[in-house]
Amino acid sequence: VMNSVPSSSRTVTDWYKQPVYDKSDNKLGSIDDVMVDPNGQINAVIVGVGGVIGSEKDVAVKFDAIKPTTKNDKVYLTMDTTQDALKKAPGFKYDKDKTVWVPDNSSK
Repeated sequence: VMNSVPSSSRTVTDWYKQPVYDKSDNKLGSIDDVMVDPNGQINAVIVGVGGVIGSEKDVAVKFDAIKPTTKNDKVYLTMDTTQDALKKAPGFKYDKDKTVWVPDNSSK
């Protein structure tokens, strides 16, 4: 049991299902999943890019590529990339039977 919460900590809800923007405030997509390694460290996120839910492409992004940015006293998530670059990235799909993300060869 901890007596306090580390002050630098953020909650998963700060990331999960949150929109991600480029440096020009254009929406790139939304975080669909947060990947945690066996040691409990977050190492990647799955970002749904383009289209509406169900027709979007899911891509894997390194966790540290997404930065919390403060603007007008509001925190939002940004990446230094473009939507075109994300659309060209390899796609992934969730395998419910194995509970893992696997390459989606149909999303090229």
